[in-house]
Amino acid sequence: MNNSVLTDMFFMVLGGLSIFLLGMHNMSNGVQAIAGNKMRQLINAVTNNRIMAIIVGFFVTAIIQSSSVTSVMVVGFVNAELMTLTQALGVILGADIGTTVTGWILVLKIGKYGLPILGAAGLFYLFSKNDRVHYFAMLFMGIGMIFFGLELMKNGFKPIRSEPEFLALFSAFSPDTLGGLILCAVTGAIVTAIIQSSSAAVGIVMGMAVTGVVTFDASVALVLGMNIGTTVTALLACLGTTTNAKRAAYGHTIIKVIGVMWILPIFPLYLKILPLLSGADPATVIVKDGVETFPHILRGIAVAHTVFNIANVILIFPFVTFLTKALIKIAPDKPFKELPHLTKLDIRMLDTPMIVIEQSRNEILRMGKIINELFDDLKLVVSSDEADENKTKNIFKQEENIDIFQKEISTFLISTISAEITRELVIEAHAHLRITDEYESISDQITDILKLKLKLKNSGISLTDNEHNDIIELHNRIKDYFNLINTAIIEKNNTIIADATTNGSYIAHLFREKRSRHLEDIARTKPDPLLSVSYMNMLNAYRNLKNHILNVAEVLAGEK
Repeated sequence: MNNSVLTDMFFMVLGGLSIFLLGMHNMSNGVQAIAGNKMRQLINAVTNNRIMAIIVGFFVTAIIQSSSVTSVMVVGFVNAELMTLTQALGVILGADIGTTVTGWILVLKIGKYGLPILGAAGLFYLFSKNDRVHYFAMLFMGIGMIFFGLELMKNGFKPIRSEPEFLALFSAFSPDTLGGLILCAVTGAIVTAIIQSSSAAVGIVMGMAVTGVVTFDASVALVLGMNIGTTVTALLACLGTTTNAKRAAYGHTIIKVIGVMWILPIFPLYLKILPLLSGADPATVIVKDGVETFPHILRGIAVAHTVFNIANVILIFPFVTFLTKALIKIAPDKPFKELPHLTKLDIRMLDTPMIVIEQSRNEILRMGKIINELFDDLKLVVSSDEADENKTKNIFKQEENIDIFQKEISTFLISTISAEITRELVIEAHAHLRITDEYESISDQITDILKLKLKLKNSGISLTDNEHNDIIELHNRIKDYFNLINTAIIEKNNTIIADATTNGSYIAHLFREKRSRHLEDIARTKPDPLLSVSYMNMLNAYRNLKNHILNVAEVLAGEK
């Protein structure tokens, strides 16, 4: 064999594959940036309704063009307890159908236009100042790369037709016998597991098939195996996750293995059905000027991929509940509760930035709920001179938890901001960062008030009736103020700033009034210095609470 031919072929196929994968990445990022809000709505629509879960899985995968990313995302959701195992299996079934959309994109015979599309889109990407145009350009850059990469792979495989050694090697990939069929399926699984992309693997098969390196029958057998190989990504992602997340990954593999197992015995019949479904015989060969072409083979492979996955979903769907129970037996619960993070954010979500943004908002709402509980516990402690150790310990513990929330949410948001996301998502991420910081500061102030109260108690000093009533009044006002702003976050109300400013001004007036009265009392009654200092510090802490809450309102209004 000519070494230069072999070298040229290797680098052309390798380069084409790399450009193809980069195109998939850019197209996915572009579509996510453009359709991010729709994706967030789709994810939130997942319920215990298995049909809805399948629909969501299909559309999400069709949008991001990667069943691997969808399955990894699902593993992350299950790991974070955001999705049940039954929901996850439904989404995975939908993703299996959604991933076939890529094959249909490749059926479009515009490979030669891939480079012009890439070039034109690249200019808009580089020079456009408009965010929407920028991300549309990224999308079309990805499409151009996909077609250009496929064209390079196709051209790279062409010399094989004139090399007897290679033809002899690929002749072994014949599904005419059960052994040959299994060899094809295993090879497809291995290739996909290595490159971690079933779409790229299908693109390689299409590149070989359209140049006649492998037959249509062998192509279909290879694609069957690729359906198993794509599950390796989720299996790797489940390492170090909770048991339930492992079940989701195992379920993905089992679904694919069952699919390949039931179709292998009827493979000859399956091949006979495909020409009827595709509208033409995929094995048709046309010779023009001594060159063989295969005009229908790409469509035939796309049909084979789609029909297999739809049929498998129809077959598995009635048994999802049974499969869930089987997975629980395969991966039984551990004797202790697993909680990888305090927040429900998971590193596997970083492939879908808009999901991280949506989930960070949910985690902020969890922080708000905890802070509400802190206000209630603090009121009980401040209202009584008797020690309530349980409430005291809970306040300190929850304040530590709020610190962890703030660190974990910030880590994820900072990683997300550095990704390719729209300006709107960047602004939202910055707002979430600021709110988590303010909420953490609120928990600190609540703990400071508790420490002041405990310091007085340990010294055998109690607040006077007037001071006690003043603190309780301020406390109630501050808690209501916090609930006003926290409700605005829940309702996504960015017009709260007017009410927030009015209420904040009234609380500031209360603070000045109570401070002035206390200063007058000092001159008249000469209280214990520790009592006076502690009381003033409590007032200052409540004033700081008001400021932090007002800051959150300003963030919601886009003023900070």
